Amino acid sequence: MVNLLETVIDAMKSLTVQDEDQPLHVGEVMSCWIYLAGLELAKVSVQSGINTTTDDELKAILEEDMKLGTSQRERLHDFMIKEGIPLPPAPEDMPISDSKSIPLGVKLTDDVIANELSLKIVSLIMRSAGAASESIRTDVGLLFIQFQTEKFAFATRLKHLMRKRGWIRVPPFYVPPGSPQPLS
Repeated sequence: MVNLLETVIDAMKSLTVQDEDQPLHVGEVMSCWIYLAGLELAKVSVQSGINTTTDDELKAILEEDMKLGTSQRERLHDFMIKEGIPLPPAPEDMPISDSKSIPLGVKLTDDVIANELSLKIVSLIMRSAGAASESIRTDVGLLFIQFQTEKFAFATRLKHLMRKRGWIRVPPFYVPPGSPQPLS
């Protein structure tokens, strides 16, 4: 049987090991590259959402995500440069525009903007969890754990806004055959 206290102590010991002198393995490099590419693509999507929405709360949460994404991009960019990892191509920034001048056939609804952001956040949370679990070097694992924690904290605020506005998408409930039916 696993001793929880010993497991926690072993995990804490592993966090103190400094192994930056070890080369990155190909999985760590790939994780860095894919995560940074995802952040770069998310940036232009968020910029587009900021340009499009007229909802002040959604705009504030998009701007918060922009700040978080910028912080993560800078930290990962600096790490990759230091380690000699080639950077993924980054799309050009979106120009600032007036949301009232966007034609209705092109303009995304606030519901779509929020759900698209939610999917991007979930994707980056999953990517950072995988990267952290596959990392051998402690500094890489901690970097991705930090990214995951930051995105998860942000996701809770986004989910609150989406529930408040009725934008959250819920799949149908599954009731196995033969189980009691919920009361309506």
